[in-house]
Amino acid sequence: MTTPTMGRRERKNAQTRRALSEAAVRLFLEKGYDQVSVKEIADAVDVSVPTVFKHVPDGKEALMFDDGVERRESLLAAVRDRPPGRSVMGALREFMSGRGPFIADPPPELRARTALIMNTPALRDYSRKLWIRCEADLAAAIATELGRPADDVTARAAARYVLEIPEFAGAQPDPRPALTAVFDLLEHGLPPSHAAAEGGSPRSAQ
Repeated sequence: MTTPTMGRRERKNAQTRRALSEAAVRLFLEKGYDQVSVKEIADAVDVSVPTVFKHVPDGKEALMFDDGVERRESLLAAVRDRPPGRSVMGALREFMSGRGPFIADPPPELRARTALIMNTPALRDYSRKLWIRCEADLAAAIATELGRPADDVTARAAARYVLEIPEFAGAQPDPRPALTAVFDLLEHGLPPSHAAAEGGSPRSAQ
């Protein structure tokens, strides 16, 4: 099966979108997100402000990210193409460990980009939106792997919890141990209380 070749207009649009993104990221890293206007980004690429919004209708924050297709497809592939014997949660843990703030020893450019996103509320919110957009597809993939209906509430809950991890654990002072702790919780549940572990009776809920 051959992949359709982009036409001249599609190639030009992709080039403009890429140029806008590269200019935006450079300016954001140099000056800070809130100090950069859309006009400044447009001027850097020699296009008009309406052209910027034509390519990124979601606003300035969208320039920091792709359209979310890559993350969704990679996320689903992590579930569907996992090695034999690996659990769904184990596959999702491995996938998340290679994203953004959870990457071990990232190159300086990626470290700076990740820090900018996590320290800028508008960028963090937009990143979370991109993850949450994957919820229905991820829930369906999990349900399929569990042999349950596509709208199974357990699969939907698992998808929601996993997709909240990048924003929640990524904001912790040390994201990688936080990622491990959250996935341990999802895979194994809460550990017993100290009282229960020592043979005593845990306090009743008030």
